[in-house]
Amino acid sequence: MKPIPYGKQFITQQDIDCVIKALKSDYLTQGPKIEEFELNFADYIGSKYAIAVSNGTAALHLSALTLVNPGDKVLTTPITFVASANCVRYCGGEVVFADIDSDNYCLDINKVREILERDSEGKYKGIVPVDFAGYAVNLEEFRKLADEYGLWIIEDACHAPGGYFVDSQNENRFCGSGEFADLSVFSFHPVKHIACGEGGMITTNNEKLYKRILNLRTHGITKDSELLIENHGGWYYEMQELGYNYRLTDIQAALGNSQLSRADDGLKKRREIAQNYSDAFQGRGFVLGQSDYIEGHAYHLYILEVENRHKLYDYLRAKGIFAQIHYIPVHTMPYYISLGWKKNDMPVAESYYERCLSLPIYPGLTKSEQEYVIESIISFYE
Repeated sequence: MKPIPYGKQFITQQDIDCVIKALKSDYLTQGPKIEEFELNFADYIGSKYAIAVSNGTAALHLSALTLVNPGDKVLTTPITFVASANCVRYCGGEVVFADIDSDNYCLDINKVREILERDSEGKYKGIVPVDFAGYAVNLEEFRKLADEYGLWIIEDACHAPGGYFVDSQNENRFCGSGEFADLSVFSFHPVKHIACGEGGMITTNNEKLYKRILNLRTHGITKDSELLIENHGGWYYEMQELGYNYRLTDIQAALGNSQLSRADDGLKKRREIAQNYSDAFQGRGFVLGQSDYIEGHAYHLYILEVENRHKLYDYLRAKGIFAQIHYIPVHTMPYYISLGWKKNDMPVAESYYERCLSLPIYPGLTKSEQEYVIESIISFYE
């Protein structure tokens, strides 16, 4: 059997045709496909605005630039990719980690509240919750907490397009819809639900933030006649603040539009794979964490906490199954240790890291491949 990765893009002939059409068009970048992708994505997510950017990290950076001031304290989770925290550091803010909830591996709202209750100087300004692995954080509860302390929210939804939680009114609230977060970010890396090669998106319902990010995305330059300080003619533009080149190309947007048209099918397939895993591992003695199927989960990752994780990881690789570890706790990275963090600061996150394993899950995973993964894991423990 060919090697089985933990994640992989799913490219169809439709995708290829759309990219070829873009390559033959008048625009390879800064053309109409980008706005088309933004409008389609906003409609899919349920937000008022969407801004396409070069990658998920750029989306986080631009979001932080609009909200973080130097010296601001911002809370986030240690179980995430480093970019969720780094975006705060890019802007001169201070990252403060709070431990995770052992049931869902996301930021523990009770731990966040404990930290905020000890803040007598009001230095905390924001929260960056992460919809880790595709689990939709209950942003209704985080919004209440944020409002109580006057904080903004950037939702890192890179793992969770199509994911949702059920609110206090028993309604489904989708990740990135802008109902509770000030800004939400998504990634179009090949292992994500929608693949553009590279790419990202910011969604919001806040028109002021939307316009600011549009400007920051392109060097801080505007050609809007209503915003110009001077106007020398139709060619004239002004750089009004220090911005960045974080644009997406029309080639990537064309692929994104094609992928987006099948997003629900891909999500359905991920959930079917997750259900199969959950059925197979339910009640197994080697499973240390929860393995129940979770309604509303977008299943970018399917994670098991297991005994002898390192040996199982090596065993699976020897059998051509390239399971992965997500993630090394960010606060244990040398950079963050240099800022004062240390091991044992986040005991739940660190315990999770010692036992977690991400199993293969992507729309192209066949039934026989998944059965091989399941049988290999069971045989290891037997």
